[in-house]
Amino acid sequence: MSSTRTTDRPPAPGRPRRRRALWTTLAVVAALLVLAAVAGPRLYARLESGKAAAPLAPSAAAPAATPTGASTDPTLDGTWALVPGGTAGYRVAEVLNGQDITVTGRTSQVSGDLTVAGGQLTAATVSVDLASVTTDSSQRDNQFRTRVLDVAQHPTADLALTAPVPLGGLDVGSRLAVTLPATLTLNGTTRDVSVPATVERTAQDAVTVTGSLPLTWSDHGVQAPDLGFVKVEDTGTVEFSVSARPA
Repeated sequence: MSSTRTTDRPPAPGRPRRRRALWTTLAVVAALLVLAAVAGPRLYARLESGKAAAPLAPSAAAPAATPTGASTDPTLDGTWALVPGGTAGYRVAEVLNGQDITVTGRTSQVSGDLTVAGGQLTAATVSVDLASVTTDSSQRDNQFRTRVLDVAQHPTADLALTAPVPLGGLDVGSRLAVTLPATLTLNGTTRDVSVPATVERTAQDAVTVTGSLPLTWSDHGVQAPDLGFVKVEDTGTVEFSVSARPA
């Protein structure tokens, strides 16, 4: 009788090494996916917030004036027209997967005029062309013009002074902090507002008015978008900085 010995064939060289390399690659990919899910929104938030424009502010170089009631400078009296170069827009917070993002919209399409009589600002109107407001995203801008605001129906946002504001102490090269009692008409809704502002007399024949107004969008019938993973806060800020010269 003869016996047959069976000998196990040794594994092919390199096969365990390739298997270990495959599992290592899969582990690295899985780790990267987890990292992207966790850190991605934070990184996006930092990048997007970095695109936000700085708040509009008066010149820090101009000294603050002391209010003295109505101005006694007759050169202030008259009608002043807004000149090209002004800026208006909004600042709002978005939340992306729990991460806060600041978004700003800006336009230079601003018109209006001011009237000074007896050393007081007695009338003022500022009108902003909403269709020209832009951010860093054209997709967001289209949503703003059609779904957030009905710009075709209500093309402008309008601010109008409702009571006189004394300008005493506003000398050339100085700035005066004031509160502007006004109405704001936005999205077809008009509401009374009080706008903290700074009036700066940059020259004998030039003034700049800078202001910002905290706003609740729903007060003007504006529904803040909520897409689940991206939500816009219901509060924001309207900002403007406009210059005027005698008409």
